[in-house]
Amino acid sequence: MLKKIAGEYAFFKSQPHNIRTLLVTNMLYAIILPVIEIFVGAYIMRNTGSSSYVAIYQLCMYFGIVVTSMLNGALLNVFKASGLYGFGIIVSAGALMAMMFVNNLNMAGLGISGFTLGAATGFFWTNRYLLTLNATNDSNRNYFFGIESFFFSLWSIAVPLAVGAFLGTIESIEVFGYRPNVRTGYQVITVIMLVAAAGACVALSKGKFENPKQRRFFYLRFHQLWNKLLALAGLKGMVQGFLVTAPAILVMKLVGSEGSLGLMQGIAGGITAVLVYLLGRVAKPEHRMKIFGFGLLVFFAGTLFNGALFSAIGVVIFVLCKVLFQPLHDLAYFPTMMKAIDAVSAIEKRSEYAYILSHEMGLFAGRAAGMLLFIWLAYFVSETFALKYALIIVAGIQLLSLPLAKHIIKEIDTKHSNLS
Repeated sequence: MLKKIAGEYAFFKSQPHNIRTLLVTNMLYAIILPVIEIFVGAYIMRNTGSSSYVAIYQLCMYFGIVVTSMLNGALLNVFKASGLYGFGIIVSAGALMAMMFVNNLNMAGLGISGFTLGAATGFFWTNRYLLTLNATNDSNRNYFFGIESFFFSLWSIAVPLAVGAFLGTIESIEVFGYRPNVRTGYQVITVIMLVAAAGACVALSKGKFENPKQRRFFYLRFHQLWNKLLALAGLKGMVQGFLVTAPAILVMKLVGSEGSLGLMQGIAGGITAVLVYLLGRVAKPEHRMKIFGFGLLVFFAGTLFNGALFSAIGVVIFVLCKVLFQPLHDLAYFPTMMKAIDAVSAIEKRSEYAYILSHEMGLFAGRAAGMLLFIWLAYFVSETFALKYALIIVAGIQLLSLPLAKHIIKEIDTKHSNLS
């Protein structure tokens, strides 16, 4: 076993310096992601009791990502992408901490908090895409995203278990006569997340990144191949919002506490971590659509169980399926997206960032559609109906991603193979 681990580490060390730097940076930032994706929703539910507030918060967050994606394109003419990447990491942790110290969560405050966190993560995601696109190629992207997904899954075990246990027991702790509450626990957690963000920035500073030459980056018309990829991004975005909001809402309503949320997320992450590492290590580009299709079916099955049972058991099955689906989907999706950028940027002779920005807008269109569907069903039908059936609707629609992604890959390989 030790010999095998040493062999895998040697393979990691054989990768180009910037790939290793990005993987270590993302490994550290991945500590923060479970808090953003899981416990922020639980925190809002605990303090407002409304699942619609969680959806509105997410919608404002996604709008913030689009706004700073636009701003980031202009700033790349002045600052290095790695610097903007680090800025996004620090500010996202700071914005998360600020929200936990706000005394009253009202609609306006949630909107501002969501937009601020989204604005910070917009710098993170767009520069992450740009740096990864230029540091990798189609032959090593399965490995890159497999390792990245492995750490995301690993932290999705450790962080929820630790945070859930901490929040579940904090009210029984007494420190020098002071008995903290759950709110205090959230504040302590966000301070720790800020330290992790600082560590990620230190790791990122070791890279030797150069900004690609920046040209015009905002376009409304694209090659038909990219328009197909934008449709795929919209389908991904439609489900993506639910991946963040649904587990927290369902667990707080049907199971009851953040401790249960952490335990379920941890068990599911354990099943997934080794699987995505092995797939990233051995899978070839031609295997991506099989991984993609399996992930889509797993998630759809999870939503059916949740809708049919709508109980604690249904939530457990759904969360297990969701945690398995997410890294499998990303493992296949992001290399496909980057392969399309390689091809279309060569065809149209445009800045790669033009496609990264356009992709964020495609994701936002899908995210907004999914969140608005949930809010509309919650207000005009019922919250229970929305929690049961909105997930099934978007997961069913997302199944269209498989034939569309296959068509995109086939078009690139047959018509533009010399460009990707």
